[in-house]
Amino acid sequence: MADPYLSVSSLSYAENFIAEDEVTTAARARGDELGCVPIGPAGGAVLRLLANLVSAKAVVELGTGAGVSGLWLLGGMRPDGVLTTVDTEGEHQRAAKQAFTDAGIAGTRYRLINGTAAEVLPRLTDGAYDMVYVDADKTGYGEYFEQAVRLLRSGGVVAFDNALWHDRVADPGRRDGDTVALRELGKAVRDDERLVPALLPVGDGLLVAAKR
Repeated sequence: MADPYLSVSSLSYAENFIAEDEVTTAARARGDELGCVPIGPAGGAVLRLLANLVSAKAVVELGTGAGVSGLWLLGGMRPDGVLTTVDTEGEHQRAAKQAFTDAGIAGTRYRLINGTAAEVLPRLTDGAYDMVYVDADKTGYGEYFEQAVRLLRSGGVVAFDNALWHDRVADPGRRDGDTVALRELGKAVRDDERLVPALLPVGDGLLVAAKR
């Protein structure tokens, strides 16, 4: 059997296969300054692809960051689509708003909600969303998963960033809280009969699933 693993150079090539524009690059730099590490270019390209495939009109994002993932999502959504993005950090959301403005995205196409996912998600309507993207506190992923499935319409997609968590999830010896939470999330998504799952080795790992 051939070696299934790719070289570092091939992984780097894939990660940078889709180039980011100047606005996204600037947003990424602001995110680094603020300490909110955004999804990588390959993961962002997957988000855009998924949003396009489901013809997303309504998307929920947990973890606004500096707007990098939001730019990718909006790039794949319908022209009349609305991104609802939730974050506890007002400074992060101000950076995201700057990125959206720089990209020429109308203010009617996004809602910036300052608050915790636990506060905001229960107020959102069942089955009303085409896609949910999660890049927030890792120990909350299990709770966000259940909420995401509730929010998604049939055929909708959920995506979780950092699903491999710096190579720790695959190492059974790693037992810190974040790693355990992500490992348990993977098992829950994989075994949920409501979903069609896949774990993509892009960036820090992107766990995706479509709702049946």
